[in-house]
Amino acid sequence: MNYKNLLAPLAIVILTIGAWRTMGWQGIALAAGGVVMWILLHFTRLMTILKKAANRPVGHVGSAVMLNAKLKKGVTLMHVIAMTRSLGQLQSPKDEQPEIFTWTDAGESCVTCTFEGGKLTEWQLQRPAAQVDAKPQA
Repeated sequence: MNYKNLLAPLAIVILTIGAWRTMGWQGIALAAGGVVMWILLHFTRLMTILKKAANRPVGHVGSAVMLNAKLKKGVTLMHVIAMTRSLGQLQSPKDEQPEIFTWTDAGESCVTCTFEGGKLTEWQLQRPAAQVDAKPQA
């Protein structure tokens, strides 16, 4: 079981109980206002990231090599979308784990990322093969 998922609700309950014990109903109103503000901040961040990604082609990134260098194990899909400012091209069947997304740059280099439970588990940079000139040099 992932205990990180229980941390935020547990903190909200503790904050609300503490607010009740110190200030009564006004404390609960203050705690509820803080929780609503926190939720709205996260929602606004999510909508901003998705709005920026909506204006770019799906699966496109400025530089696949730079994306490869910036990636870290355990970051969320939303964090990768924020870095690339683009939704990834889904390679795996829809709604199945693990999810595999690909981002490609103008030079045909691509980064393939594997997400399990919304967290990045592995990624791979693939660069195009060097083209050989047909003309021999004199």
